Amino acid sequence: MADEQRARKMADRIKEIVARRLEKGIKDPRMGFATITDVRVTGDLQHASIFYTVYGSDEERADTAAALKSATGMLRTEVGKNITARLTPSLEFILDALPENASHLTDLLAQAKARDAELERLAAGGRYAGDEDPYVKPRERDDDAYEG
Repeated sequence: MADEQRARKMADRIKEIVARRLEKGIKDPRMGFATITDVRVTGDLQHASIFYTVYGSDEERADTAAALKSATGMLRTEVGKNITARLTPSLEFILDALPENASHLTDLLAQAKARDAELERLAAGGRYAGDEDPYVKPRERDDDAYEG
């Protein structure tokens, strides 16, 4: 089992190699505008999960996934030539849901902001149900009334 630092270094190197190869272009007409977002290598350095995003529609995402699947062997060969490991890890391409998650979070934050504004509007005209200051305060002591 390799140490975590070596696995991280290999993941960074694989990310660089695959991104450079995608930048040069793959001779597959289905390939869209893909960006490698992250690479994770298993502890034994035998498998690399490559996360990517695709700019475009769902159809373009599906076409790019098919193009990457068919180019996996060529990309693995490229990785094998450029890393200093005894064995070349197998490659798996996974569509990164980062843009969709970011969009969803943006929508949720907009909803929360709208609810906060509505609550602030309702609170502006509101009154307390009881006393304005419901906390018990110590009574003032009248020293003149007490003769001991």
